[in-house]
Amino acid sequence: MRISVYIPFVVAALLAVLAPRLTRRLAPRQATWALATAALVAAGSWVGALALLAFSGFGQIPVVAFLGSWSTTVLDAEDPVTRTVAAICAVVLVASTVVLGVVSWRRGRVLIAAFLECHRMPGDGELAVIDDARLEAFALPGLPGLPGRVVVSTGMLRTLDGAERGALMAHERSHLRSHHHFFLLALQLSAAACPLLFALVSEGAFTVERWADEDAAEAVGDRRLVARAVARAALAKKDTGSRAGVLAATGGPVPRRVKALLAAPPVPRRMPLVVFALLLALCCGSLAEAAHDTEKMFEGAQHAYTASH
Repeated sequence: MRISVYIPFVVAALLAVLAPRLTRRLAPRQATWALATAALVAAGSWVGALALLAFSGFGQIPVVAFLGSWSTTVLDAEDPVTRTVAAICAVVLVASTVVLGVVSWRRGRVLIAAFLECHRMPGDGELAVIDDARLEAFALPGLPGLPGRVVVSTGMLRTLDGAERGALMAHERSHLRSHHHFFLLALQLSAAACPLLFALVSEGAFTVERWADEDAAEAVGDRRLVARAVARAALAKKDTGSRAGVLAATGGPVPRRVKALLAAPPVPRRMPLVVFALLLALCCGSLAEAAHDTEKMFEGAQHAYTASH
């Protein structure tokens, strides 16, 4: 446990540095799945490692050891986690739990508001057109039995020509069909639990937009058309603000998206996925080993306490 329990912290730091670089070598769909999976596993391992360190350190306090019926001498000899380290880990663990709770509450409220707005939109089809001069085009997530909606304003429709409207609608439909809102939610909650993963949130926001761009390009059969539609919508909407809890074709770094659309379609690659898999396997394996060692250590300490009494 002396080394293995710290490996999840190292893996989280490595992901913060390597994940954005690795995802640029992946197709957008692959990149989004890899980011969300890596973030959830790394955040869970981060919390687990903090809990093990805090528990091992506080277990050496005489009062706690007496209540748990284990020997502090054995614990100190097997795994000398100082009270200072344990206290720091406990504080970080509590802070992570509080931040995760706050972010979960706020994101939950935003999603619920989006679900309710989706239900109130005019019409009963997938597309909802609102009479508004502002330039709006976004996807509202739905619920089981209540499909999401693509919302577009009359102002946005007047800005784009017929072909560009089709490309924009294909982009927003991709957000709904692939449930991109929940990928972003997973990344946001993971970063709330583990601050080192914050860089993955912005990268994930970019990859889901790229995923929708590629789906739109495949649907309309013209990458340049999608690039033109995204660029024109973003330029027209740049001063009108953005809505919370929705995914819009004008989101993310638009110049990077347009550049990618004007290039050849991305080719799926395996090597970055192998690197992600190895890092996550190392993270999970080390945490499992640390948990097993901790269990054996406390069992030994309990046997020693029982024998001495």
